[in-house]
Amino acid sequence: MSIEQLVEATASLNAPDAFRPRFDAKRWAQFGSYLQQHKLRAGDMLVRFHDQDRNMYLLESGNLQVYVPDDGNLAPRRRPVAILRPGSVVGEPSMFGDTPRMAQVEAMSPAVVWVLTRPRFEELLARVPDLGIELLRAIGAVMAERMRANLERGQPIV
Repeated sequence: MSIEQLVEATASLNAPDAFRPRFDAKRWAQFGSYLQQHKLRAGDMLVRFHDQDRNMYLLESGNLQVYVPDDGNLAPRRRPVAILRPGSVVGEPSMFGDTPRMAQVEAMSPAVVWVLTRPRFEELLARVPDLGIELLRAIGAVMAERMRANLERGQPIV
């Protein structure tokens, strides 16, 4: 499996919270060796609210809906958070904390994602520290931009 389409999607995403690692082709290939590809059908749940998994995902194709379930009423509702397009990263806070997931992520259409598990992330950091440091910088930039956007909208950081 080649990550070329993921690299293209990441490079073409024009969003303030875009994942922008400073990887050349060799670094992308190295990074790709730590990822695993998964295919989703429309409606498949990628991340469940309050789960404890420690995976981060990179969206190669398709669209993902991020929302917070609100089951305080008789009929469950969803509080929309974001719609993610190809090239987006999702689930990145799980690389740093041991807290439950803050939202759910569902495939809106057939999608292809690449997963980085925490054990593979830790292995990458141990084996290729400079690649890991650049990855941390890029993930941190995504989280910082998303936090800034939430604060500007008046949404609490939970």
